[in-house]
Amino acid sequence: MPLTPTGLIEQAMQDPVNAALLSRLPGLGLRQGFLTAGCLFQATWNRLSDKPPGWGVKDYDVFYFDDSDLSWDAEDAVIQRVQKAVADLGVSVEVKNQARVHLWYEQRFKSPYPRLGSARDGIDRYLISCTRVGIDLADGSLYAPDGLDDLEAGILRMNPLLPMRELFLKKAGDYQARWPWLQIVPPEAATATSASSSTP
Repeated sequence: MPLTPTGLIEQAMQDPVNAALLSRLPGLGLRQGFLTAGCLFQATWNRLSDKPPGWGVKDYDVFYFDDSDLSWDAEDAVIQRVQKAVADLGVSVEVKNQARVHLWYEQRFKSPYPRLGSARDGIDRYLISCTRVGIDLADGSLYAPDGLDDLEAGILRMNPLLPMRELFLKKAGDYQARWPWLQIVPPEAATATSASSSTP
């Protein structure tokens, strides 16, 4: 039976840290808040590998979007608020205001990055297409612009919105080292497929 949004959420919630975060974070009033990235999709890979839901999760990513104040101090205040709410969980929770990413991304990764218009825009720009998933803190719905077929099949394709070949290969290789059954699609093939699918 194909993986559904409800199925992915149920798998992610089997990690008690995810369950705690999804219980606590909505009350913090984060604008366009999402729990996102590895803490969600890795639960699916772990289920398919007979591993515990939270196995291999390095951190728990929280995105929000607030362009009313782009200062670091404003973002840090949100980070501290979240950290206070989850301190007892004993895990690394990474909080990022997607309205500010363009201010530091190029300096850190040596590549330009557009100014985003929403938290979903940030999820849209993950290096690997099938990992673009997030749970909306406001209503508990799943955002997955690529669907879930590649995620369940373990097919790692470079995201055409962020065609950074070396970073893609590094991240995909890291995932494959932990889940050896994952399949990495060569970036050239992923680019060609994307180009052909967009041709009228």
